[in-house]
Amino acid sequence: MNGIKRYKLNALITGASSGIGKDFAYELAKNGYSLTLVARDLGRLNEIKHDLESKYKIKVKVDSKDLSKNTETNELVNGLKSEDYGLVVLAAGYGSGGKFHSLDLDTELNMIDVNCRSVVQICHEFIQHRKDESPKGIVLFGSLVGFQGVPWTATYAATKAFIQSFAEALSGEYINKGIDIISVAPGPVKTSFGNRAGMVMGNAQSPDGIAKEVLRKLGKTVTVRPGFLSKFLGYSLITLPRNLRTFVLKQIMGQMVFGSKG
Repeated sequence: MNGIKRYKLNALITGASSGIGKDFAYELAKNGYSLTLVARDLGRLNEIKHDLESKYKIKVKVDSKDLSKNTETNELVNGLKSEDYGLVVLAAGYGSGGKFHSLDLDTELNMIDVNCRSVVQICHEFIQHRKDESPKGIVLFGSLVGFQGVPWTATYAATKAFIQSFAEALSGEYINKGIDIISVAPGPVKTSFGNRAGMVMGNAQSPDGIAKEVLRKLGKTVTVRPGFLSKFLGYSLITLPRNLRTFVLKQIMGQMVFGSKG
């Protein structure tokens, strides 16, 4: 079977209460998927659950989890043993902006737990306890900033470099074993990300439609740059030496964080 219906119609989505994670929830619901939606905001998750169940007549479960807390990530991972998901979409994550020494250390360390540690845990459980040989899909989230170091958002860019490398490696391991892995590398997107990171997200693209583009390419490529802006910036930068890419993004990030070139 071609398309996303080749997977079992049951998906786990983290970061599902807003932005790209929410867009995935609606796109998969349109295609008949039962969903487990995970985020910190239980009230928002319940609103989405009721809307999806009303519009698409699907089954939706919600689970309030803070994936910066290892105990809550462990609870989520343990729950995977009793489920048979065809897709996992790991959209939970956040960033920070500013001079590294001025940023709160706990926030930086928690970011690593959410953006990297939880992703490794969930993927490990999902692959290790695969119940049969049916096709599986894993959607991970890198970023435009994950292809080089980026001043003023050092930790966040490093976590996204980790995810990009992780996705490429897993794809290479499981390419002929029925498990499709893709890394989504967007540019600035209009979500709550900017407010939490303390960044002004000028010229950001809407998250609407990103899921449709990504799911169309799942199983066909390892990295997708959704939308015009991410493609334009990504392919413009990729022709430059790595240190020059860092310099260019330092100027861009300075505008986003400080309103100047930093």
